[in-house]
Amino acid sequence: MTRRVAVALAFVALLALGTAAAVPTQRVLVVEDAENGEPYLTAPVENGTTVALEYTHSVEKTRVYDGYTVRGDRLVMTRMEFESYGWGLPSGANVTRENGTLVYDPPGAYTRFTVAPGAVAGHRLHVGDRTYDLVALSDERSVTLHLTRRSALAAATDSLDT
Repeated sequence: MTRRVAVALAFVALLALGTAAAVPTQRVLVVEDAENGEPYLTAPVENGTTVALEYTHSVEKTRVYDGYTVRGDRLVMTRMEFESYGWGLPSGANVTRENGTLVYDPPGAYTRFTVAPGAVAGHRLHVGDRTYDLVALSDERSVTLHLTRRSALAAATDSLDT
């Protein structure tokens, strides 16, 4: 009878492991190579998490901050800060001034978008309270950012790697 109990327990353990591997539970932000899909970063996020790109404008040499908020399976652009108008910046936007910085709430919700990090711009990625050097992370290769869900097993094995 102990052999039957051991087989039953093994079956239950395999069933639990299979369920943990199959059921997506945790939402993550993925930063991957735009050409080949190689993942550079997977960071856990929740609804309301701030994801932001911060960089130096290549012409104006001033700080630009593009802020997004995780809402379901989308990154909703919720804040843009810049210090001067220049190429690619919203000259016609309804901005407010906060401590010398131009600020506005831009439209847009994205399931994915691509960024071309560069050494001159010094792109940094903020995910919640963590900051990543996007230039070093990607070796200046274009990256795609998107949200996905992963299983509890994948989350557990990722935490073992750190």
